[in-house]
Amino acid sequence: MVEHQAAQLDAVFHALGDPTRRGLLRRLADGGPRTVGQLAEPLQMSLAAASKHIKALEAAGLVAREVQGRTHVCRLEAGPLSLASAWLRHYEVFWADRLDRLEALLRRPGPADVAPAAKAAPAEPAGPAAAPRAAAAGPAAAGPAAAAPGGAARRKRPGGRPPRPARTGPPHPPRQRGTP
Repeated sequence: MVEHQAAQLDAVFHALGDPTRRGLLRRLADGGPRTVGQLAEPLQMSLAAASKHIKALEAAGLVAREVQGRTHVCRLEAGPLSLASAWLRHYEVFWADRLDRLEALLRRPGPADVAPAAKAAPAEPAGPAAAPRAAAAGPAAAGPAAAAPGGAARRKRPGGRPPRPARTGPPHPPRQRGTP
């Protein structure tokens, strides 16, 4: 019994693991029984491709197909979804507990919630008026970015590392095609 349930549970999650199959199930749940052609039409796929998806849903027991002449009519069988739902409910306790702890942590006041302390010195104005003062003070006063070779300011990467040197040439070597 348990092995049968495990196999069915695997088949259900396999079937639900594909967005196309989930869409097919949604259309069957919302609109009732439909033919394979009606299910395939909004997806712009062939009947053969839709049939493969429906076979996976049938293997999981989520869809029942009834043949009426040359027409295959599919209907939703939601019973196996309750097995998957029960399996997920068992683990819901774990993620709900973690989400509750995260919420408590986020609601706790932290350093960002405290009013900022008064600054020791007023901020330097930015823009064109600040440039002549920095140039008059010299490169040492402007900092190491202004003293970069070529006079261009160099920004540092995270961690205080200097930027990588610019690449020259193609980004990748050309691929060699095999000879026949």
